[in-house]
This record gives sequence, C-alpha cells and structure tokens, in this order.
Amino acid sequence: MSKRILLSTPTMHGEELEFVKEAFDKNWIAPLGFNCDSFEEEMSEYLGTGYKTLALCSGTAALHLAMKLAGVKRGDIVLCSDMTFAATVNPVSYEGATQVFIDSEKDTWNMDPECLRLAFEKYPQAKVVVLAHLYGTPAKMDEIVEICKEHNAVIIEDAAEALSATYKDKQCGTFGKYNVISFNGNKIITTSGGGMLITEDAESRQKAFFWSTQSREPMPWYEHKEIGYNYRMSNVVAGIGRGQLLHLDEHRDLKEKIYNRYKEAFKDIPVTMNPYMDEMKPNFWLSCFTINEGCNVDPMDIMKKLADENIEARPIWKPMHMQPVFEGYDFIYRESKPVNEDIFKRGLCLPSDIKMTEDEQDRVIKIIKSMF
Repeated sequence: MSKRILLSTPTMHGEELEFVKEAFDKNWIAPLGFNCDSFEEEMSEYLGTGYKTLALCSGTAALHLAMKLAGVKRGDIVLCSDMTFAATVNPVSYEGATQVFIDSEKDTWNMDPECLRLAFEKYPQAKVVVLAHLYGTPAKMDEIVEICKEHNAVIIEDAAEALSATYKDKQCGTFGKYNVISFNGNKIITTSGGGMLITEDAESRQKAFFWSTQSREPMPWYEHKEIGYNYRMSNVVAGIGRGQLLHLDEHRDLKEKIYNRYKEAFKDIPVTMNPYMDEMKPNFWLSCFTINEGCNVDPMDIMKKLADENIEARPIWKPMHMQPVFEGYDFIYRESKPVNEDIFKRGLCLPSDIKMTEDEQDRVIKIIKSMF
C-alpha cells in the first residue's frame, strides 16, 4: 500500500530538541521554568507590543481561565460560535453558564455578525461572546467588535486554529479582551499539547497565573482561599514551542502553497475552497472545500475513497447545535436554512500536512477529481 498521507501532523526542525535538552541538562523538568518564561516573551514579541501571555497545558485550559476572567458564572448566557470544535464552548459549561449558538456567514464560515445582532436582541443580558476563527480564517472582526462594544460585551477570541493569521494586518489572537491559541499536535506549530492565554491586561494575566497554579497564596505553607487548577505548561514542552515558533511563518507559507495548489487543481470541478476576504490573510491551517449545490457527489464518499487509498480526510466540524450534548440549546440563524448545517453537509477537510510532497498532493487531487 502507498505511504499514508495524514491530515496535519507535527513538523520538527531540530531547534526544539536543543531547548528540551537544556531543560534536561538543568534538571528543570517540572511546570514553569526558563523555557516557559522565554516562550511567553517570544510569543508576545511575535504578536506585538503590549500583549501579556500565559503558557498553559492546553488551549482548553486557557479558554476556561478566559471565562473566569470575563466573569462568566452560573445562569449566564454566553453567545458562541456554532461551527467549531467543542473545546471552544465547553468551558462555558464548566462555569455553569448556558451557550447560545450563532450561525456562520458564507464569506468566511465564521460567526455571522448579523446573527450576533439578532442574538443580542433576544438575549440583551448577554455580556460575553466567544468566537473562533475556523480553520485559520479570520472572522469579520470589525463588525463583531463594534457590535460587542454597542452591548458592552467582552470578546473571548478562540484563535486556536489561527496563529499567524491576520485581519487588516492585525494578528488573530489580539482582538478580544481575552484570547487563546493552541499548540495541540495538529496545529500550525505544536508543543505536543498546550495552549496560551493572551491579554493586554497585566492584572488579568497575573490572576490567571494564580488560578493556574492551584490558587496558592503567598504563604510559607500551602494556603488556598480560592479554587485553583493545575493548568501550567511544562518547561519541557515549552522548549518544543520555542523551537517551533522560529518556523511559524515558514509553516504558514507552506500551508498557503498547499491551499493554492488545491484551488488551482479543482477549478474545473464543482467544488469551492474554504473562503476568505481580501482584508484577511489566513494561515491556511486546513484546506477544505464544499461540493457545489446540485452536485450529487457526497463528501463522505470522497472521504471513504481517500481512506481506501491510505489518505486521511475529515468532515467539517459538526456544528455545536447539532451535537447531542447541546440538544435543545438555542441556535440563532437568519437564512432560510442554517449556513452551518449546509457547510457541514457539503464540506470536507483535505490533507494539509506541510511535509506532504507535491506528488503526494497530486495523488489526493487525482482521486478527488475521479469522483466527479
């Protein structure tokens, strides 16, 4: 059988091992340490002056702390992206609040600003909005930021998939009051597992640090006045992140090349690549497409055909309002049929691994085109 082609896997370069080796040489293996400190400083420099970062054990942990910083509490309504991974919205439940899901728009597949307006009309008490940038494509942030300002609502920006993507030259992960990026194994850079909280507010960063280290009071003994969490990043995996960060823009450029090769190859078949707008520069984390309406090809048949050829593809994220765990939760949409449901029905994520050769990508392309 031909060599397996995977969706998106880590790409190591060598510098990562040097930082990890330093942690071993200094016997600094536990959470916190010089690699964590330096990783935070180097990420702050990448994002731009003024941003405070906190390296954590996962993006989900960062989202949870963002919820707490935003004051989310039991009984609250939180307005959430509907088409995303469950980690974006699960921390709402951790704090006992309730999700209201917002449909996407067709230009970027991200939260529809007009649906967000409708949601605020229905839930004027909502004071927190959690939005994700799907597959590394920025949302329509000017409109979303303006709507949230009108309603005095805090934005929690889930940029887990969008590190290095920009909207009007501003980095994703810097639009919200509290922002999150992920370093999971399949992301554009990885620490094997991990995440980071981003904010301009130094006091919020310090409070999140306090919570993430078990809310330990500054006493010679262990004293706790608040519930805390074991959320800090290991000094070892932070070393991996430091080495990866050196290659972030290189990874982004390779992802874009993959996207553009797919787009060019598929221009004569009835599919549409995941869209973006002129003022956006995605990181092209995953290349995806939707099969055009009226075409009788099923994306699951394409996925099965690729799997038969030892090639990994994946369905588009199943919308949160369609998940059994959120059955009965409110979902705000404005089209005759929800945009998210249509994208999920007609969409497919394609192999987007930056180690994939052109010949391997051509294998993928040939198989897909044969289905039409």
